Amino acid sequence: MSELRPQIDAGLVRRLVDAQFPQWSGLPIRTVQHDGWDNRTFRLGDELSVRLPSAAGYREQVAKEQRWLPRLAPLLPLPIPEPVAEGAPTAEYPLPWSVYRWLPGRPVVLLGDVSQDAVLASAIGRFLVALRSIPAEDGPGLGTHNFFRGAPPEVYGEEALAAFALLGSDADRARGLWHEATASRWEGPPVWFHGDVAPGNLLTTDGRLSAVIDFGTSGVGDPACDLVPAWTMFEGAARDAFRETVGLDEATWSRARGWALWKAAITVRDRPDDAESRATLARLLA
Repeated sequence: MSELRPQIDAGLVRRLVDAQFPQWSGLPIRTVQHDGWDNRTFRLGDELSVRLPSAAGYREQVAKEQRWLPRLAPLLPLPIPEPVAEGAPTAEYPLPWSVYRWLPGRPVVLLGDVSQDAVLASAIGRFLVALRSIPAEDGPGLGTHNFFRGAPPEVYGEEALAAFALLGSDADRARGLWHEATASRWEGPPVWFHGDVAPGNLLTTDGRLSAVIDFGTSGVGDPACDLVPAWTMFEGAARDAFRETVGLDEATWSRARGWALWKAAITVRDRPDDAESRATLARLLA
């Protein structure tokens, strides 16, 4: 994303908290071990965290999470972020922001290679099944708030096909998979999806999945976008366990493959040495 990103550091967070939530002005502010791209997160004391959108394109996610996370939490088998307060924009930081309860746990991204971990794969699958079972009639539909996750993958068709052209001898294979991915639509009613089931958004305790965070790209629609861990995270028996637990038909899995292929291709386009995306492409194109 090329838009201007405000400078976010612990000093800014200190000023925002002290001005808007003086009851927490005495709590220390610390950076976290693993931080995201869409948002910056800081510890606030031992029990709270502060989450700030890193650019204006993510501002819509604040109100969505504030509204929906408390409604989703009681219906899910694992903890998710709990909003405590919503911060207002200021002249120094012109975006809304949030205070959450701190969720303990070690992000999967820090665990190393989990590609063969069928227990983790099944646990993620069970969470996604529970999420999509939650009534979604009035949930947030497709839009800029979630970058059109939940739509058919062809919403990014022009970008995807241009990126595939840079894949050399793999370009034809990628285009063939994309054709399959864009040949179907979700035929059922819209269901809840997370939108970014990535290793940095999955917390573990003693090696077991213990919480799921960052619902910024969540919404209701086609759940195919949530199936990408089949290629971004897992291989072999672990992938089979994930697929078996999640269920869904082959057309949905084909669309999921399209989502994973698009993201991996555009990442390699922008960062040719990105090992994670190269590994995802290898799994997809095998």
